[in-house]
Amino acid sequence: MTPNGKNGKNRKWRKRLIWLGILVVVIGGAGYGVRAALKPDNKIDPSKLASVERGNIARSVVATGKIEPRSTVEVKSKASGIVKKLYVDYSDYVHQGQVLAELDKENLEATVRESKANLQAAQAAEESAMASLERNKVDAEGPDMPFLKTGMERARELNKQGLIAKNTVEDAEKAYQMALNKQSSAIRNLAVSRAEITKAKAMVAQSTASLERADQDLRNSTIVSPIDGLVLSRNVEVGNAVSSILVLGSQATLLFTLGDISDVFVRGKVDQADIGKVYLTQLTRITVESFRDKKFEGKVYQISPLGVEKENVTTFEVKVSIANPGRELKAQMSANAEIILEEKPNVLLVPEAAIIYDKDRKATVEVPDATSDKGRKKVNVKLGISNGVKTELVAGLNQGAKVILQ
Repeated sequence: MTPNGKNGKNRKWRKRLIWLGILVVVIGGAGYGVRAALKPDNKIDPSKLASVERGNIARSVVATGKIEPRSTVEVKSKASGIVKKLYVDYSDYVHQGQVLAELDKENLEATVRESKANLQAAQAAEESAMASLERNKVDAEGPDMPFLKTGMERARELNKQGLIAKNTVEDAEKAYQMALNKQSSAIRNLAVSRAEITKAKAMVAQSTASLERADQDLRNSTIVSPIDGLVLSRNVEVGNAVSSILVLGSQATLLFTLGDISDVFVRGKVDQADIGKVYLTQLTRITVESFRDKKFEGKVYQISPLGVEKENVTTFEVKVSIANPGRELKAQMSANAEIILEEKPNVLLVPEAAIIYDKDRKATVEVPDATSDKGRKKVNVKLGISNGVKTELVAGLNQGAKVILQ
């Protein structure tokens, strides 16, 4: 065979080998691509990762309600009348005895003057009755009777002796008889005079009581605060008519509502499933919408023994007292009272969303694992108390370990 023929064959083989190599590379690349495409992505979304942290945790029951003053007073008037002056408004702090308002005193002052005049008339009538009694007492004793009787007997004796005329005797007898009649009448009038005095004394007492009542009504027309506290509401304006609580009772006009907000409470409701864990003096943390970053401390001071069922849910009323010396908390603010059942400081915490429970309630969490086909593995953990968001981690992981949220 000629050299040219051998060279031609070699070139053909080289071309075949080149094409075969290219084919192998293409097939290998395609296979790698298919394998890479079919292989699952084990990379974990960073938003699904959380860390085991150290902090405080509490197991609690939340009672939702309104802020209310421990001491609240509705101020109503004992006197009826028209509002003449108002000295305070809502949000003003007042002291016991401080004047809040005044009613128009013109009619009340006139009533006082009339009552004084009636009392004076009754006292005069009493004095007159007493004078009449004393006069009747004197007439009943008949101090002139012995003298008149002696004069009558002497006139008769002298007439027998012919020394005086008959008409003189008759005059003496007439004087004695008139004195006798006057004495008899005075004796009968003694009982009447005593009755008149009793009646006069009763009129004096009645007039005195009327004057005292009129004076009291006049004093009652000045409305004063019965307690130290804050004016929660003012319910009248100048010129409004006011009815007396002594006349209308609870239907009388409400003037002001006062409350001592230095000591307030939350009236909340606790589900029957949790009420057994609540007890008196139990520590409580209170949060309100106006102070989201601040928690107020309080204590349970009253638990209702009677539950209330509504829509097949039974709840019990619980009152939580709160010290409010700065008066930051206002009446009727919505509040959540977190009643602390158990609290642990400086413990490891894991998000509740990372915990997996099996049918036996055994807990595990998933952690990132680059060596695993799935990129994650399960770790058995021992848990403590939970607040519904985070759970105490007793054993299984260390602080800073990453866990996967489910």
